[in-house]
Amino acid sequence: MTIATEKSEDVVQFEERISTYPQEQPQELGYFRTILYAGIVGIIGGTVATLYYFVLENLLEFVWETGRETVLGWFPTWLPHWHYTWMVATVGGLGVGLCLYFLGLPGEMAIVIDRVHDAGRLDPKQTPGMIATSLVSITAGGSLGPEAPLVQINGSLGSWLAEKLHLSIANMRTMTFCGMGAALAAFFGDPVGGPLFALEIPHRRGLEYYEAIIPAMVAGICSFSIFRMGTGLTVGGIYNFGRFGDLPTLTWLNLVEGLGLGIAGALAGVLFIGLFRLMKRLIQQIEHRHILLALLGGLGIGWIAVLYPQTLFFSEQQIESRLLAESASLTVMTLLGICFAKMVAICLTIHGGFRGGFIFPLFFTGASLGLAIAFGIPAIHPTIAVLCCMAAVNVAITKTPISTTIILTVLSDTTILPVIAIASFTSFLLTSNVGLLKTQRARETETLSGLDATASDETPNPGQKVESVTA
Repeated sequence: MTIATEKSEDVVQFEERISTYPQEQPQELGYFRTILYAGIVGIIGGTVATLYYFVLENLLEFVWETGRETVLGWFPTWLPHWHYTWMVATVGGLGVGLCLYFLGLPGEMAIVIDRVHDAGRLDPKQTPGMIATSLVSITAGGSLGPEAPLVQINGSLGSWLAEKLHLSIANMRTMTFCGMGAALAAFFGDPVGGPLFALEIPHRRGLEYYEAIIPAMVAGICSFSIFRMGTGLTVGGIYNFGRFGDLPTLTWLNLVEGLGLGIAGALAGVLFIGLFRLMKRLIQQIEHRHILLALLGGLGIGWIAVLYPQTLFFSEQQIESRLLAESASLTVMTLLGICFAKMVAICLTIHGGFRGGFIFPLFFTGASLGLAIAFGIPAIHPTIAVLCCMAAVNVAITKTPISTTIILTVLSDTTILPVIAIASFTSFLLTSNVGLLKTQRARETETLSGLDATASDETPNPGQKVESVTA
């Protein structure tokens, strides 16, 4: 798919919009008005995230709890109940394919990144398709989560507000980042790490749209507050690492462990990228047959979940309920099998056309790897091994070392941020030339008009084909 051309569709639309207002110049916001609009975007974003959360929770409960009991009552006595898993995933895959066929292909993360760089906006027209497809994808048990749909929805809301205010492309990009940051602050439960993640992910070598940091965090704080009040979810860590005992007082040896675990996570990330590219080649002949691909993706996800039940869903809760809580009954080989199976499940979900984000699935992959390492090398504390590998695997794919470190420190409610940071940046440096999101690049130097740019050495050449990935 070619998503980087001399002028993207979004830039053309932006120029056409400006041309329809010859008497007006794009508006430049002052600091306080920027903060005001950021707060508005955050409040709206938190409300949207709350509504999405309740719809998704009700769908999951209906399909996998109340509905499951009803359907299992119809099963003949000779048919084991575990068949329900692959049947639902397959039917869900068909639903995803039909959504893609009738509603179109909603934006994937690589395209979102490209548009943030290029036109500074996300297209609101893709929001309905993203909502429907992502809800079906996640409910079917796919290994993708709500963060990408929320980023598309809230990011496009920020873009829409900027268009209504006739803002310049730089201000429009800031409002888009505010929407994206609001979405991730609500999803991760972290009003600092979430917005930073939104600002880091467009780049391969570090955050560059620094002027959007404060507005994005203001939006994140507002969104986080609305979401937590609306859902009643607790504030703070969601994983219980206390079951592994008290953490030792950190010494230089723990810092060395962070370095080694960062290397292990980086290698796992490279393995995932290799699997992803291999699967992409295997399906090349049918990549435009969206219904068939989604159906096969659902079937594959379902059967992997039959063999490894821990791999079902997007793993935010499964890290606690299926890994940490059951860790005493899992062996090193079982954990490594779960890690690899989850990688395959993520690849099947993405290539099947399912829509969603892969952050928590990557965290799950890292957590299973970390537990395996801790059990194989008892000298390494399980909490340190798990969190460092979670960070390293995610950073190898997303190139977000700062936000990932902060998010995992908040989610784990621990005080080992220095060790997690070492693992994150080790993986970041080792994998800086190995990427999955090919549209990640350095920011462009904008002219006064906001319409032209000087390409940097990391910006794709005009007409260059850019490999993309759904996320």
